Amino acid sequence: MREISLPDAQATARLGHALADVLRAGDCVLLEGDLGAGKTTLARALLRGLCDDGDMEVPSPSYTLVQVYDAPVAEVAHFDLWRLDGPEGLYELGWDDAREGIVVVEWPQRLGGLTPPDALRITLAPDAAGGRIARLEGWDTRLAQSAAFGTGEA
Repeated sequence: MREISLPDAQATARLGHALADVLRAGDCVLLEGDLGAGKTTLARALLRGLCDDGDMEVPSPSYTLVQVYDAPVAEVAHFDLWRLDGPEGLYELGWDDAREGIVVVEWPQRLGGLTPPDALRITLAPDAAGGRIARLEGWDTRLAQSAAFGTGEA
């Protein structure tokens, strides 16, 4: 596990862009944290980085449950499962097809048994200084091979 301090929204965006540089088809990123923890901010930066478009409109999929983007490396599906009761509804949302590309999942606890065991899990939690701490679990070797993560800083 690695912890990264995110004192502000710009630091969260830098983490998203750094993650975009290491993602490839078949990857799954799970974003955990309470309401307002910064999951959508991180997801937006990650998607803008993957699509190489810093001004790209990235609506929250809170109501649509999934938004799909064409990125140069792979198709990316951004799931927000807040309103989903359980994993059964994922099939109707195209979960199986989405797994061939990159998936970013907010509220991944609703995946149940469909949670990919090889996913990168990122938990966002408040810190004492008013910022956030990102706890990254998984992909230790892969992240260490990235210049942005080799030092533990994103």
